[in-house]
Amino acid sequence: MNLPRIKITAGMYLIDTQVAATPDQRSTGLMFRRQMPQAEGMLFVFDYPSQQCFWMKNTLLPLTAAFVADDGTIVNLADMKPQTTDSHCSEKPVRYVLEMNQGWFAQKGIKAGTKLRGQPFTVQ
Repeated sequence: MNLPRIKITAGMYLIDTQVAATPDQRSTGLMFRRQMPQAEGMLFVFDYPSQQCFWMKNTLLPLTAAFVADDGTIVNLADMKPQTTDSHCSEKPVRYVLEMNQGWFAQKGIKAGTKLRGQPFTVQ
């Protein structure tokens, strides 16, 4: 799937993100991919904030999901194991979920409360 890309930042780190904004794009996500470069991720964009829950059926890569508020603040992070149907949910309603290779956030010291910057996050 050829998805649009945007650049966002987490502190001093630049992330090249593919944007999954339609229902089909979101339902496919990173399924069946065997690799993803370290500085890349996928940003899932929903129409309005709600509790977002993700699972890893047919996803081959270990990922971490960052559940992100409208202003770019990471609400919570969830490590997700490949090819499982365990549900990983946001702790409060969010519109954005950023998936990165598992370990990327921890290696960079990025945790809940960190602000992501760039489009589409609102400045407050």
